[in-house]
Amino acid sequence: MLNSLEIRNFRNLKELRINSLGSVNLFTGKNNTGKSTLLEAIALYAVKGDLNFLYQLLNERGENYKQNDATKDATEVNIKALSSFFSNRNIGFKQIDSLSVGIIENTLFGEQRSNENFVAIQFVKYFDEVINEVENDMNQPLRRKRVIIENEVDGLLADYRIGLEVRSGSSSYIFPLDRERPYRLLLRTIGTPENYQFIRTKNIDREINGKLWDNITLSEKENYVIDALRIIEPSVERIAFIEESPRERTAVVKLKSNSTVLPLKSMGDGINRILTIILALVNSDNGFLLIDEFENGLHYSVQEKLWKIIFALSEKLNVQVFATTHSEDCILGFENILNDKETQLEGKLIRLELISGYVRQVEFNADELKIANAENIETR
Repeated sequence: MLNSLEIRNFRNLKELRINSLGSVNLFTGKNNTGKSTLLEAIALYAVKGDLNFLYQLLNERGENYKQNDATKDATEVNIKALSSFFSNRNIGFKQIDSLSVGIIENTLFGEQRSNENFVAIQFVKYFDEVINEVENDMNQPLRRKRVIIENEVDGLLADYRIGLEVRSGSSSYIFPLDRERPYRLLLRTIGTPENYQFIRTKNIDREINGKLWDNITLSEKENYVIDALRIIEPSVERIAFIEESPRERTAVVKLKSNSTVLPLKSMGDGINRILTIILALVNSDNGFLLIDEFENGLHYSVQEKLWKIIFALSEKLNVQVFATTHSEDCILGFENILNDKETQLEGKLIRLELISGYVRQVEFNADELKIANAENIETR
């Protein structure tokens, strides 16, 4: 679980520090303050810098990184694409230019990024050094070491290459950028990834939902999902997934008072959004659940009830929740559950603000959020 967070040089988050986080965290703020970017940074931390995740984001954002221009080599194309993740598209080769996500620690020298719990990515110049020449049938060396060129003087080496170095704790590797189509390759990962699920804006992914349902079939978690669906339709009795086509499985429900099995997608976006959120939550044991624009597809009357379930299940399954919103109703429902004397659960609302080109945060605990809502203080 993240008890704090520092993000540097990731898109518009040049230097964001959050000193304290709760079990359930709701982020607000105007457009372009980095709410969605913050969720992506946490996901990058969870996957320990897996470059497959970055290339997936490029695809989702429609940022073309294929080598369409024959006049450009693979290195130039990949640098152009990957630089979009760095603040101001900075492609510097020094450690200060690196993109990093990690936990803050209190040390003798003040608050600093943890030496173990962090992920950092940066462009590097390097060359391959043979460290163990062993002849085989192909008469080729078997082992090589990639040596980073840190000083400009060393740039006299004509054969240096440009790569992307990924560091997580004490482990690191360099991914070469002179490969024409790296998104088709199995990229190397380091460390053990955290368990997490990421729900995008307006995302109701029926294919993924079917797989997530299979993970919990015949377990107590089935009841958690059904209880959540009853927020909108109290008569839901059972749920299953049927295959309509080789690539799509559809959720169907059985209602208590009706012998007919109904497709869930016919019952509106709200109940499908709830299914997506709860399936993701019960598949995030001991990890993270990331929800972008929590309120999408949800009527204001159901949001507080859904927050109550999320708070309860996050505690039961040891899941840390990070969500974003623009909605006053979402914030009010969050505050009501946060201040419910019967639950006494830990949560925070954090407002992101853009000040002089830097995103800064303002934290609200349960009492502060209650006062802010009572006094109509803007928290969105």
